[in-house]
Amino acid sequence: MTYMTWTEDLSVKVRAFDNQHKKLVFLINALHDAMKARKGKEILSSVLDELLEYTQTHFVSEEKMMLNYDYPDYLEHKLEHDSFITRTIELKKDYYLGKAAISNEVMKFVQDWVANHILVTDKNYGAFFNRNGVS
Repeated sequence: MTYMTWTEDLSVKVRAFDNQHKKLVFLINALHDAMKARKGKEILSSVLDELLEYTQTHFVSEEKMMLNYDYPDYLEHKLEHDSFITRTIELKKDYYLGKAAISNEVMKFVQDWVANHILVTDKNYGAFFNRNGVS
């Protein structure tokens, strides 16, 4: 069963970022599937690492375009990205140290953050980039 579903309302109308967001949704689902199947720490760690690495790559991609087009809300957007990465690294560290598990609570945090970030913050840059000829 799919944990998080990509729907058109998540589209920011910038093809490259929509594709990256779809991959993030795929990785969130992969992490959830591994958690539900009680996969070993090695598999969960691998999926968690891939999710974190891809999220960082995606954020850099967004931030570069924002800087290239002089996006007015760049700093606020970057701060949201930095906050999410910091929190996710903390979760990952706690998981590796055995202080925390990949739980429904962790999954809900990741899903909610990504969905809310796309639906609110990223939607703003979508309209900005579209006005500047990026689709």
